[in-house]
Amino acid sequence: MSLGPGLQLRTSQSLVLTPQLAQAIKLLQLSNLELEAVLAEELAKNPLLEAGSQDRGVVVREDHEFGEDAPDPVGADQLAGAGDEALDNDWREAALEFDSASEVGSAPEDGFDFDRLAACDSSLCEHLMGQLQGHGDAAARAAEAIVHELEETGYLATPLVDIAKTLELTIKDVQSGLALVQSLDPPGVGARNLAECLALQAKAADRYDPAMRRLIDNLDLLAKGQMAALKRICGVDDEDLADMVRELRAYDPKPGCQFAREPDTAPEADVIVRRTGQGWAVELNPANLPRVLVNRRYYAELKTGPQSKESRAWLSDCLGQANWLVRALDQRAKTIIKVAGEIVTRQEGFFRNGVSQLKPLTMSAVADAVGMHESTVSRVAANKYLLCDRGLFELKWFFRSGVAADSGDGASAEAVKAAISRLIANETDILSDDTLVDLLKEQGFDLARRTVAKYREALGIGSSIQRRRQRAIAGKAA
Repeated sequence: MSLGPGLQLRTSQSLVLTPQLAQAIKLLQLSNLELEAVLAEELAKNPLLEAGSQDRGVVVREDHEFGEDAPDPVGADQLAGAGDEALDNDWREAALEFDSASEVGSAPEDGFDFDRLAACDSSLCEHLMGQLQGHGDAAARAAEAIVHELEETGYLATPLVDIAKTLELTIKDVQSGLALVQSLDPPGVGARNLAECLALQAKAADRYDPAMRRLIDNLDLLAKGQMAALKRICGVDDEDLADMVRELRAYDPKPGCQFAREPDTAPEADVIVRRTGQGWAVELNPANLPRVLVNRRYYAELKTGPQSKESRAWLSDCLGQANWLVRALDQRAKTIIKVAGEIVTRQEGFFRNGVSQLKPLTMSAVADAVGMHESTVSRVAANKYLLCDRGLFELKWFFRSGVAADSGDGASAEAVKAAISRLIANETDILSDDTLVDLLKEQGFDLARRTVAKYREALGIGSSIQRRRQRAIAGKAA
C-alpha cells in the first residue's frame, strides 16, 4: 500500500442560504412599519424601483419559486394587468383606520414660560407644570424636579434625598416642594404609596378625621376583611365604618393615569376576515399592502445609453434586485394569506361564537396543513394582526395550548378561562375550586383542581375565601 496524493469524487447535500433567500425570510417576519422602512431604503438605493400607486392592487401569482432556477418575473407594473387574482377586491371600505388620540390641555395664560414644558413627556407633567407658574423659590425648583420624576400613575418613587443632592438643595426645601406638588390637582398626586395617596384625597375632600386616618393606616386589615378589628381601632360602629369604606372606594388609587396619553400608533390589520354567504373571506388589508414597481422604461433608457462594463454590471444587478424584491413581496403576501386562511378554518368556532369556542392549535399543525415549515408559520404569526367582527388580534394569539374536553378536539386555555370567569361572575353562593371543577366537567372540561386554581389566578380572581370577604365588605359599604 503506497502513500501519495490522490483525487476522490464525493456527493453530498447541503442547504445554502443565499442572500436573496435570506432577504425573503427577513421580509416575511417584518411588521408593517418595519417593512415600510426596508422598502424606503430599497427605493432610495435602487433607481429601478418606484413606489406604486395607492389604487393599484398587489397581485398574487402562482408561478413563483425561490431558488437559483426560479424564472425571472415580469415587472410589477405589468403584473397588475396580467389577469391573476388580486388580493384587494372590492372591500376597501371594510378596512378600519385607527386614529391615535392625545389629550390637549387648555391654553395657558399669556406670559407662561413654555420652556418649562419642553422636557415633559406626559400630559400629567404638563398639567402639573401649568399649575406651578408664578412660583420661583427653591421649593418651586424642587417641585418642578419632582413633577418630572413622577411615574405615570402619579406616584413618586425617587427618594427625596436623591433629589436634594441633584439640585444641591436642602432636604427641607425638597420636602416643601413635595408638599407643593401634593397640593396640586389631581388630589393624591405626588404620593409615595397607596396610603399617602388616599390620605391626600381624604384631606382634599375634608374627610381626613382621626377615624379615617386610622382606617388608612390599616389598609392591610381592610384587605383581609377584618372589620371587627377595624371598628375597634377606628372607634366607630358598623354604620360609620361602612360609610368610611364607601368613601375610600370612591378615591382614585392611581390619580395620574387619567392623564395618560393614548399610544402614538395603534397596530393596523394585515389580514381582514369577513363573513360572506359562502363562508369566510380572508383578504389582505389594502391599506397596508406594499406597492413597489419595477420601472422598466427607465431601465430601457439606461441600457441603450453609453455604458462601461462596470455600469452595465451595476444596472443588471439593480434589475435583478428589483425583480427579486417584487417576487419576495408577492410570496410574502401569498404566505400570509395561506397561514391566515388555515387559522380561520381551524378556529371557525371562535369567529362564529367567540372565545369560548377557541380550540388548541399549534404552529406545526398549521405548517403541515399548508405545506410549509413550522419556522415559516412562526415568522408569519409574528407582528401580524387580523381584523374580524370580534376585534383586532395578533395572529400568534390564535395558537393556544389545550386541555381535555368531551368534544375530542380539546379546548383552549382561553376557552376554559372564559368558562371560569362566567361561572364566578354569575355565582350567587361563593363557588370553591372543587365546585368549579364539577361545574366545568358538566360543560365538557376535564380539569384538575390545581389547573382550575391556576387559571383563576391568571384571571386575577381571588380564592373563594377572598371573594367571600370582598362580598362582606361590599355588603357593609352598600
